[in-house]
Amino acid sequence: MSDLAPLVIVIAFFEVVVLQQSIPNLFELLIGFLLVLLGLTLFIQGLEIGLFPLGESMAHAFARKGSVFWLIVFAFSLGFGTTVAEPALIAIAEEASEIAAAANVVANTEDARESYAFGLRLTVALSVGIAIVLGVIRILKGWPIHVMIAGGYVLVVIMTAIAPREIIGLAYDSGGVTTSTITVPLVTALGVGLASSIKGRNPMLDGFGLIAFASLTPMIFVMAYGMLI
Repeated sequence: MSDLAPLVIVIAFFEVVVLQQSIPNLFELLIGFLLVLLGLTLFIQGLEIGLFPLGESMAHAFARKGSVFWLIVFAFSLGFGTTVAEPALIAIAEEASEIAAAANVVANTEDARESYAFGLRLTVALSVGIAIVLGVIRILKGWPIHVMIAGGYVLVVIMTAIAPREIIGLAYDSGGVTTSTITVPLVTALGVGLASSIKGRNPMLDGFGLIAFASLTPMIFVMAYGMLI
């Protein structure tokens, strides 16, 4: 309840004080608020009971097994699989295909739009898979995260200057929609569990940062996709 209180206060303030109007459909809003509260409660409990322990246990198991190959395969599959089915990404890809067709970037046919949207989804999913792999290798090798992230954003700035203007905003948005409610807890648990299992690694210093890679690489890959298409 306390987590949603700031949102309720903000909406009530602007509706009553700034807009000076009664809140429309108050009963429906209250029902919706209760459903959201119930959903968030169940979701958080699910994370604590299932997803976080699952990610950490698998990271520990891979560390004990000592197989870097299978750890890399799992990291890529986790990033790719959870992203390609992400509803927010599907929605953005479909909207982008409609806009691209209207702007004559692709043929205005159903097959062309579907191909463009599917190609965009695969590009983003591939980038997230590679991002998680890079994050896992960073934990294994102990590479400094700030150097890698700074280098990545330098590349983003350079590509922004040369990429088609029509793809830049879409590329930037793609970096945000990839971090879904399923990907984030699993990937975070994987990083923390892996850092906890490796001697000389600090879970606080080395276990986090995978999500930053997952937000950065789609911008690079989607701009490259736009330059090629």
